[in-house]
This record gives sequence, structure tokens and C-alpha cells, in this order.
Amino acid sequence: MKMKKRDSSAILNSLSGGVVPNRGIQHIMVGRTDEAKQIMSDLDHVKKGTSIIKIFIGPFGSGKSFIQGFIKQLAFNEKFVVTSADFTPERRLYGTENKAVALYSELMKNLSTSTQPEGNALSGILDKWITEVQMRVMHEKNLTSLEFDNPLFVTQVEQEITNVISKMDELTGGFDFARILIQYFRGFVKDNQDLQRRALRWLRGEYGTRTEAKTDLGVRDIIDDNNWYNYIKIFSQFVKQIGYSGLVINLDEAINLYKITHPQTREKNYETILKIFNDTLQGNIEGLYITFGGTVEFLEDERRGLFSYGALKRRLETNKFETTEFRDLSQPVIKLTRLKTDETFLLLQRLRDIHATHNDYEASITDDEIKRYIVAEYNRPGAVENLTVGDIIRGFLGALNILHQNPGYNREQIFGMVEQSETKASSIQSRFSRTEG
Repeated sequence: MKMKKRDSSAILNSLSGGVVPNRGIQHIMVGRTDEAKQIMSDLDHVKKGTSIIKIFIGPFGSGKSFIQGFIKQLAFNEKFVVTSADFTPERRLYGTENKAVALYSELMKNLSTSTQPEGNALSGILDKWITEVQMRVMHEKNLTSLEFDNPLFVTQVEQEITNVISKMDELTGGFDFARILIQYFRGFVKDNQDLQRRALRWLRGEYGTRTEAKTDLGVRDIIDDNNWYNYIKIFSQFVKQIGYSGLVINLDEAINLYKITHPQTREKNYETILKIFNDTLQGNIEGLYITFGGTVEFLEDERRGLFSYGALKRRLETNKFETTEFRDLSQPVIKLTRLKTDETFLLLQRLRDIHATHNDYEASITDDEIKRYIVAEYNRPGAVENLTVGDIIRGFLGALNILHQNPGYNREQIFGMVEQSETKASSIQSRFSRTEG
């Protein structure tokens, strides 16, 4: 297997720690071919000017976070800006006491691009854009270098920047957003890092009062619990204007919205989802691909889930003609099931080869041993119903580490006895399939 050491390291370290890798997901993507095709189609539509919302639903361990990580990798390849955040009791779509703006700030902190995939890419995005504008002006004016000490050159660059951001004035909050970008540009040209930091702080939603923002930056508004979503829409337009394909937002752990105990607050959060749904599907915004990851209860519970909000239930109910065999992946809700045992087998094969490649040794674990390992794992009481693929992966990688470092280790303690029958494996597959159904 040929792959970058950085990718194999990210895969092995992340999966051993129970989290989704930031790199190399394509090497371990199994059992999601149809979903991957749909995601690619969705991203292509967004590049062409639409916006799309997707809600991935499934039990714990079904791969919701993994598929959002896969979306991130695909989006990088298509030149999107990508960000993500988990819902928590302190980060919501709607809330008081800065709970909504906390979600916005997390999204801005996690902004990433293909060249800066780990996050904190906001300043990099702005610097790259300003540099490109400067180079364009330099070539148009037949200059031999960037003349930062030439007031005329600086004015011309600022005019080019103004031409881009003036298109956002018609959006609510667009005027102040444009003024902040001008302030950042002036800090960039004058090497005034303090001014740049203040502009970034405003863009990240970190100003607590309008008075402070006006004193520091001369703007009349700040990003807060009430207007944060407007600024998400503005930012998605901005990245499109400066040459990116659009903005991808992955929101996970939506079960934390379901867990909100106050009915009116919970409903306000669902109302925001409805607003996003309407904006994306009615064409009120372009260049935004936004996904949610949640459990079946989050979607279908008619007392506390999305289906408790009538307008959302009507929009999110499954296509009545869909079956397990014939699926409609173009609809907003995509239901995920846990990997089947044969797909888990393929995944462990790949991890075996990645582990060997990363550690520069010849893999000795046979396919039969992998099969026996899966049988042993699912043969535990209650495992078919409760064991997740993530649990199996962590255990398997632990086994690989032990065997690599201790060649004399008794392999039967890991993989079980050779005598384990095909009948037992078939029985487990049968019970697993019934659970998935």
C-alpha cells in the first residue's frame, strides 16, 4: 500500500483514540459508495451556485462523524472552505448568554482549507486573498514589485478589495463586515498586527459589547446570539467572491439539541434549522453546504425531536417509495446503518496493511485471522446490538501494536481458536442483519 506517512500516522493515531482522522480518510472508506457519489454530486451543485442541507441520521457508531470527515476531505479537493463544530450544552443554534455566538466562534476557529486543514485558517484566507489582489494590481499597472510605500498602489488595491466586498452590502450585516475587511487590509499593508488581531477578533464573534467594537474598529455592530447566522451567510458569499467553491459546515452531536429541557428553547433551535432549510432549498443563499449529524431520536421523536416541529416534519419525512434496497439519497435526510460484517472485514484488512506500511514491516496477519477476530468480537453477549465498529477498530489496532512489538505473543488470545466454526460466523451475520433491519 502506497500512502503518505503523514496520512497513515493520522489514521492510526486518530482511530486508536476513537476520533475521525483529519487526513487519509479515502484509504479507509468502505461501505459508503452510494453516499460518496451523492456527496460529490451535492458539492458540484454547490460549486455552481446552489446551497444544500443534509441531515445524517443513525445510531451511535453508525459513522455519522466519519462521513462528515469524508465530506471535509472531498470538499478540500474541490477547493471549498470547510469548518465544523459539535453541539454542546454551551453551543447551540439559538440561545442566550452567548450560547449561539459560541457556536459561531467555534466554527470560525475551525475554518480550514486544503493548505491549512487543521483549522485556524481565517487569517490565512484573508492574507491569501489580499496578496492575490495586490499581485493582480501589480500586473495590471505593469509594476515590477509590490510598492507598499506607494500611496497610489495601496489605494488601487483597496479599491479592488472594496469592489468585491461591496457586493455584500445588500446582505444584513454586510456593511460592517465589509468595513472590518478594510480594517484588516490596512493592518496588513501597514504591518499593524494589533489592528489585524482586532479585526480577526470581530470576525470570530469575540467582541462582547458594541462600545468596545466601535472604539477599536469604528463599527456599529458586533456578532452576537441574534445575528450570527446572518454572518455565516455573509461569509459563505465572501469565500465564493474571492475564488473558493463555497463553504462547507459540518455540525455534529445534534442529540444535544434534543436534550434541551426547556421546550421553547428547544423549539427555537429547531426554528433555526427550519430557517437554514428554507434558505438553502429556496435559493436565498448560494455556496453553502451544511450537514447535521444526529440519532434517530433527534429526528423522529415527536415529543422532543425534529418531528415535534410540524414544519420540519413535513420537510424531512422519508420518501415514501424508498426501501432498504432502493434509496433516495438526494433527499435532505440520509439514514446510515452500521457497517455489515463483510464491510468491517474489508476495513480491518486495510488497517492491517496501513499499520504494516506505516511501521515498515511485512504484514503477517491472515484474512482468516481477521475473520476469526470479528467472530470473537461479535460473539460476546450483547455485542451484536451494542458493539460499534469504532470499538472493533480500537481493539484491532491495539492487537496490531501488541503483535508488532511482541512477536512471541500468543495469537490465539487475540484471534481465537482455528476451530471456531463457519456456523457461528453465519449465525452472528444473521443476527447482525436482523438488528440492522
